Amino acid sequence: MAFPKKARFVVIGAGMHGLSTAWHLAQKIKKKNGNGSNNDIVVIDKSGIASGASGVACGVVRNNYFQPAMRELMMHSVKIWESDPKNFSYHPVGYMQISPESMHKDVASIYKQQKEIGYESTFIEGKKDSDKYMKSMFHDWQAKGITSVLHEKRGGYANNTASIYGLANKAESFGVKIITGTEVTGFKRGSNSKAVTGVVTAKGTIDCEQVIVGAGPWVKRVWDRLELPKKISIKDEQGKIHKDYPMWIYWMLTEGVLGVDPNLQKTDDGKMPPVIHVDSDAHLYSDVDGSLITDKMWGIYYKPDFNFKGVQGGSAPYKIIRPVDEVKVDPYGPDSPEYQTTDEFAHMWCSALAHCQKRFKGKIKFYHKGPSGGLGCFTPDSFPIFDKFCENVYIIADSNHGYKMIGVGDLVSDEILGKESSLLKPFRFNRYAKGELHPVSSSPFPWS
Repeated sequence: MAFPKKARFVVIGAGMHGLSTAWHLAQKIKKKNGNGSNNDIVVIDKSGIASGASGVACGVVRNNYFQPAMRELMMHSVKIWESDPKNFSYHPVGYMQISPESMHKDVASIYKQQKEIGYESTFIEGKKDSDKYMKSMFHDWQAKGITSVLHEKRGGYANNTASIYGLANKAESFGVKIITGTEVTGFKRGSNSKAVTGVVTAKGTIDCEQVIVGAGPWVKRVWDRLELPKKISIKDEQGKIHKDYPMWIYWMLTEGVLGVDPNLQKTDDGKMPPVIHVDSDAHLYSDVDGSLITDKMWGIYYKPDFNFKGVQGGSAPYKIIRPVDEVKVDPYGPDSPEYQTTDEFAHMWCSALAHCQKRFKGKIKFYHKGPSGGLGCFTPDSFPIFDKFCENVYIIADSNHGYKMIGVGDLVSDEILGKESSLLKPFRFNRYAKGELHPVSSSPFPWS
């Protein structure tokens, strides 16, 4: 394939957001015009398809958000997942939020609002009933201090790389060109405006009308090259202005695999179970020597996954405490020499599995790292930014919510073609200055 000299749209990033946007955009252009020219849409990626965060994602798909705007956006995304489960390698097994009393009010609010938008779920309240409900699926359930269970009947998980290649195939079927091994090195600007007139790469410059950025953990790199602000002012709920707040922060996502037969986690009636997410304030003890691991709030998620060849999951991420300009994103994920899950994570996660279900007792010896987990580039409030900058650059900064949000590409493509999305509006960059921040739950996870 010859390197293109121009395109109407250049998409940066061949992951979930870049490919979903390209596919939907190409589809809509064809529907509107009857056909699309071969140079309408070009996707470029410095490595390859699914080579970044989308390719190492755990694949969980859920609507379980405390924030109304996130919940509505995820309902839209779940519908996209459900539209083609085969090509998206999607498994609609459901999702369970299992929580202690300190989170009861938050989870009850999620359930109430799921009902209001027509998203099917079951809510169990009280210690006795919650335990009974879990034991109706898993006879060996034994987690302590659980007082609510929110069981989403929709949602589930997808196989990460397979779903991204499914998107790539859909995009290419509508004439999208995907060019890999092509790193963005800068941008060409108009003479009397901030608009981008071309994307400069190591292989040459692609002149264009619009740019869409879906760069995942590399979004800061693109942001800096566009000369966007490194620090911002944020207005909090009380109206106080916080100046010089860092625009970006990196978190490390901690995940691993218990290398057992995935069938081990089947429900008592022989079915594949929902994805399980447990938040707990019960003391967590070692499954190795009985020592106390933590007396603070902790959380884990897990699912049987034949793609990962075992039970895959993780725990709450941790902040990278160093100046953002010193954080090395490359090499990424499992290839990083610095940012990897630790023995401490393995000990905690496997002990937490055993805390929840008896079948995992003594199974830590089967743990291995697996091809998941990695750095995430987070916004100041840990929620996405979907907005236009520099007149014609649309930035999708997902704050590591990204993989599950397959429907964002559909909505972004509408906005690029001139139709504003009410679902994306709460995620504009100006929410920080206006004080229109998303509510925060009591979950130990930064994105719940």
